[in-house]
Amino acid sequence: MNEADSRRVASELEHLGYQPSDAPEESDLVILNTCVVKQQAEDRIYGRLGSLKTAKERRPDMTLALMGCFVGVKEAPRLQKTFPFVDVFMPPSDSGPLLDYLQQTKLYDGALEAEAQDRNLRDLVQDADLLLPIEQRKANAISAHVPIVLGCSHACSFCIIPYRRGRERSRERQDVLQEVRLLVDQGVKEITLLGQIVDRYGLELDAPTTLARLLRDVHEIEGLERIRFLTSHPNWMTDELLDAVAELPRAMPHLEVPIQAGNDEVLEGMRRGYTVDDFRRLTDRIRSRIPDAAINTDIIVGFPGETDAQFEDTCNVCQEIGFDKIHLSKYSERPKTVAARFHPDTVSEKDKTRRWHQLDGIQRELLAVKQQQTVGETVEVLIDRHAKGRPGGRTPHNKLVYIDAEPHESLLGQTRAVTIHHATPYSMIGSLAGAHA
Repeated sequence: MNEADSRRVASELEHLGYQPSDAPEESDLVILNTCVVKQQAEDRIYGRLGSLKTAKERRPDMTLALMGCFVGVKEAPRLQKTFPFVDVFMPPSDSGPLLDYLQQTKLYDGALEAEAQDRNLRDLVQDADLLLPIEQRKANAISAHVPIVLGCSHACSFCIIPYRRGRERSRERQDVLQEVRLLVDQGVKEITLLGQIVDRYGLELDAPTTLARLLRDVHEIEGLERIRFLTSHPNWMTDELLDAVAELPRAMPHLEVPIQAGNDEVLEGMRRGYTVDDFRRLTDRIRSRIPDAAINTDIIVGFPGETDAQFEDTCNVCQEIGFDKIHLSKYSERPKTVAARFHPDTVSEKDKTRRWHQLDGIQRELLAVKQQQTVGETVEVLIDRHAKGRPGGRTPHNKLVYIDAEPHESLLGQTRAVTIHHATPYSMIGSLAGAHA
């Protein structure tokens, strides 16, 4: 979501005459986009602000803006007192305060001044057909994220997102489709639709709709090759949505469905709203409709009160379901959440780390088997990078593949058949088997 927010702001600034810089401390305008989902991420913000404060003292004319979940929807007044050297505080997905500041201080392209006298900058950039920022056009315009649901109203007990990103709200269908069209016009081949609970898209709009219907609309956009969406919630992944993925050739068979824990008592403490058996039934539904679906998940180890036996339940469920990837994290207490107020963080850091490594080991074993099964197969790879001296990209199931071929710019953006000849738990290596039909 932050990547998408940053791309949008960069596009707006380019429309106003700004260009990206590789040296933040030497820039005229610096925007620090932030995440606070974990304490570690928040700690990095303080360190970065310290270095930017030094740069600002050296160059007082620098404009410094702070954006994202660290600011949230209510924290700006408090942060203004704590960080007086910051000029602008921007809530997540909202560039308005920055645009207002630039207009007040006349820090934008003089060519726009005549037009901006009659209209504010917010209106100017909202009406503009914003393109990809310069740095993305140069480096990687193959895949892009498009937010469709902002904020969240579910309030899992451990999650700070509802407090920082605000209530759940869906973007209008036509706005989403217009953004996708603009990205495709710039060469984007793959779109990932984003939401904290992406499956709830459209339910609160004046003309209610669903993610499944939006997928079908996006699927009709000429030039788009792949569509993904994340993150789903087990309670909101409908049969209508699964059927859309199964029926639409460009909807990838790759689903992100967090289970978070494999024990019912822990799930109840997390306020997830389902049981382990509910999740099992969901995976059965997914595989009955999309037999080859890659199911990725999120798991938090060390939730307050989690016992060794409850953690072992999580390990057993992971082995039973056989996820294609597990995004692992250690519980991190977040202020104002229900867990922080009512569930003391009783699991030691040592136990959290031990459990993380144990589950990571299980994941590696599962992935080693799954990946090895692809050796000798030919898969479709959308080439979106050059790394490790090779071109690389992702399969429809979102598996990373590097290709035994000389890196060549002309391969970027192509979907090529690749025969896999080597596999590790987290990536594969193959050779080109011919051009994509």
